[in-house]
Amino acid sequence: MAVEQPLATPAGDQSRIHDIGYRGYDGPRLGRAYARLSLYSQTLRGSYGLGRSVKSKVLPMLLFAVMCVPAAIMVAVAVATKAHDLPVPYTRYAIIMQAVISLYVASQAPQAVSRDLRFKTIPLYFSRPIETADYVQAKFAALASAMFVLTAAPLAVLYIGALLAKMDFGHQTKGFGQGLLSVALLSLLFAGIGLVIASITPRRGFGIAAVIAVLTISYGAVSTLQAIADSQGSTSAIPWIGLFSPVTLIGGLSTALLGGTNTFPGGDGPSHAQGAVYLLVVLGLIAASYGLLLRRYKKVGL
Repeated sequence: MAVEQPLATPAGDQSRIHDIGYRGYDGPRLGRAYARLSLYSQTLRGSYGLGRSVKSKVLPMLLFAVMCVPAAIMVAVAVATKAHDLPVPYTRYAIIMQAVISLYVASQAPQAVSRDLRFKTIPLYFSRPIETADYVQAKFAALASAMFVLTAAPLAVLYIGALLAKMDFGHQTKGFGQGLLSVALLSLLFAGIGLVIASITPRRGFGIAAVIAVLTISYGAVSTLQAIADSQGSTSAIPWIGLFSPVTLIGGLSTALLGGTNTFPGGDGPSHAQGAVYLLVVLGLIAASYGLLLRRYKKVGL
């Protein structure tokens, strides 16, 4: 209850001190690790609309279903026909579904960072023990985790279906492990690119359009150049052209180092040596995305 205490003031001055019961916090200080984990959890849940309105759940859940349904159909066909192997290798599934994956990262990367920019809440985060690196790590890890769930779930459906169909356990387990490694790299790469683009603008619509444009145009341009190189007989240039698109980067890496089938026109795809270059480029882009996000939020948090 508020208590009014009159001040000893000159006659006619009606100043008062109102004691409204504010008390200092004397509980445990959970520190940066707890704040970082909370930010990670909040962003990960938000990537699937959990804890938000029903409208926010529709698109991510729909895209998750679209990713898993084709895998379930493939398993049903394989079981019904008593096939000895899956119709699509584990490492190729994400490449086939790259349009869905691109739409997901385009819709959720701005959700992760654009609202903080639009409502200018970044300085409030940094007024607490959390630092720039904590914020970037939490957002990066959360979106990458959300994408890994999206891309790994259909692989799990394929793997379980293959085991139910009594396909070779060793072969399927090896392929499943290679597929998980492939989509883990894809998740980190796409999350980094999506967050860098989304962090440029506080407007979610612009962020969505920009992410879709970068992923779609780069893939279309690289695929066109590879087709031209194949028609001109320059097959040796095809693997190097694949370095300039995130989708073809993961496809080439899977082909060269993870036993995936060739997704490039002509030839046998990248060699093992070229695959090592692909891996270095993927890891370099992930590190560069993290560095750009750090620089961006150091400026925003000032």
